[in-house]
Amino acid sequence: MTDDTGYSRRTFLGTAGATAAALSVAGCTEQNPTDDGNGSGGNGGDGELSGTIDISGSSTVYPLCVAVSEQFRKQHSEVDINVRSTGSGGGFANYFCPGDTAFNNASRPITDGERQRCQDNGVTPIELNVATDAVTVIVNPEADWVDDITVEELKQIWQPNGADKWSDVRSEWPDEEFELYGAASTSGTFDYFTEVIVGEEGRSRQDYQATEDDNSIVTGVAGSEYAMGYLGYAYYSENTEKVKALAIDDGDGEPVEPSLETAKSGEYKPLARPLFTYPSKEALAREEVAAFARFYVEQSANDKLVAEKVGYVPNTEEDMQAELDKLNTAIEEAQGN
Repeated sequence: MTDDTGYSRRTFLGTAGATAAALSVAGCTEQNPTDDGNGSGGNGGDGELSGTIDISGSSTVYPLCVAVSEQFRKQHSEVDINVRSTGSGGGFANYFCPGDTAFNNASRPITDGERQRCQDNGVTPIELNVATDAVTVIVNPEADWVDDITVEELKQIWQPNGADKWSDVRSEWPDEEFELYGAASTSGTFDYFTEVIVGEEGRSRQDYQATEDDNSIVTGVAGSEYAMGYLGYAYYSENTEKVKALAIDDGDGEPVEPSLETAKSGEYKPLARPLFTYPSKEALAREEVAAFARFYVEQSANDKLVAEKVGYVPNTEEDMQAELDKLNTAIEEAQGN
């Protein structure tokens, strides 16, 4: 699917490369932006917004942020936007909390430690919910022995010193070793999956192929009959011919397939999760940052962009307005209005 931005969903997902990959939207230089998040910007000589907005964070939120950025620049072509796919934690630690980016995208809430580090550096994060995701467990299409899996079985696989072979989990499954692919420990997807599946923050087996590049997870699982991986729903939905999604049984004996509908309804438990962006309150003092933040939140209720183009569940109009009210309060405080 393409629209008048000239980008398809496949384009967005295909550009979300490895750790610290960056997309410079429409004319920005790629690496190491010179704006420190507190630099010049605002209205250009003709009244048009101008400046550079640097964004770090989640690979899951990355394609949504790129889609929103492209739409924003149709109205404000003098604003350059650099979007880095660094992982939620990597973005907070290395870019946002030090004050080097105006926004950090995240596929899980900011931690108390991250918030404190931001505060120590004079950065005040404003939490904004921009969509809902369904973390998807994928296997090779040739894995005809499995269509669903329980949360407890996933725990057996992904916990430290987890199951080595498929048959260790169910005796009728093949006596073949798992080949596992998943998110790196700097990723919000890793944090969320580990907490809700294993039951303890950070407590995951280490002997798997860990990456910030969701496309690499797809490639790895597609290349091995005995592989398993997990990633954001948007990346699965764009690769249904390459990998198979497993339905998840939360313990009631009724497996639920991942979809926008089951994530929105709450049926897809426990792997439906909110997605966030965090602008810095200090950066919101800049007109171009405030305008982009408002646009980002407004677009979170745009079904065509969020659901059809990117592959996530959009906010309701009511939820979007609540986030916008929160943002507007922060902007007023930042700009001294």
